[in-house]
Amino acid sequence: MDEDIAKWLRPFEYDWETAKAMFKAERYLYVLFCCQQAIEKLIKAIIVKEKKIFPPRIHDLLRLAEMTSIKLNDEKRKFLDRLNTFYIESRYPEEVIKLSKEATRDLASLYLTKTEGVVKWLGNALK
Repeated sequence: MDEDIAKWLRPFEYDWETAKAMFKAERYLYVLFCCQQAIEKLIKAIIVKEKKIFPPRIHDLLRLAEMTSIKLNDEKRKFLDRLNTFYIESRYPEEVIKLSKEATRDLASLYLTKTEGVVKWLGNALK
């Protein structure tokens, strides 16, 4: 495997495992954040593979996906768009509190399952 692609896959694996660990720790906001990060890194690996460029320093999953040959159906597009809201850069405390209220166990469980499906689907683009 190309080393430039592997540079994105290693942190993807870390974020994906962290998402699952955060679920066990009942840190649901960070489950959602790590799911977003895992998918972001997979898409960036696809950009490296397809375009042979360093991916842009953006975090919007839809904008990143548009740079690739992957085709998003409406369900995946809506999921990635919603997952974007859980990207945490340096949010103000009131924003984190609001997102934390949305980040329930049920939502985190659902998004872990959906992320797993997207991860498998995106993995096919790397083969």
